[in-house]
Amino acid sequence: MKIIDYQDSRPIYEQIVESFKIQIFKGILRADEQMPSVRSLAMELSTNPNTVQRAYAELERQGFIYTVKGRGNFVKGDDTLKITRKQEVIDEIVDLLVEANGIGIPYDEVLSEINERIAELKKEDGKA
Repeated sequence: MKIIDYQDSRPIYEQIVESFKIQIFKGILRADEQMPSVRSLAMELSTNPNTVQRAYAELERQGFIYTVKGRGNFVKGDDTLKITRKQEVIDEIVDLLVEANGIGIPYDEVLSEINERIAELKKEDGKA
């Protein structure tokens, strides 16, 4: 999985954080699985170890990983992160619906188009 995009305006550590969060949410990285060492990931990404350390510190601050002294960093096995993120996504969608309604696009119209697009996505995924 590509982690760093040099065309992206975000700092590298933020890109690393986002990449690992996605891998954790998707179940690619599982609870209690060991993260790559700071040094090995820095070498793999051709970046400064301090950048990787900053990303790991942010992941730990956000509750995605935990550190075991002398052993490294591990994925935290906690479903509350997924539940919290789900609620954040729903809140963002509701905010967008309110904004659309505020500029004269009725809720029903937006929801109808969203349902159509979801049906298309399901067909593409072979889930329809």
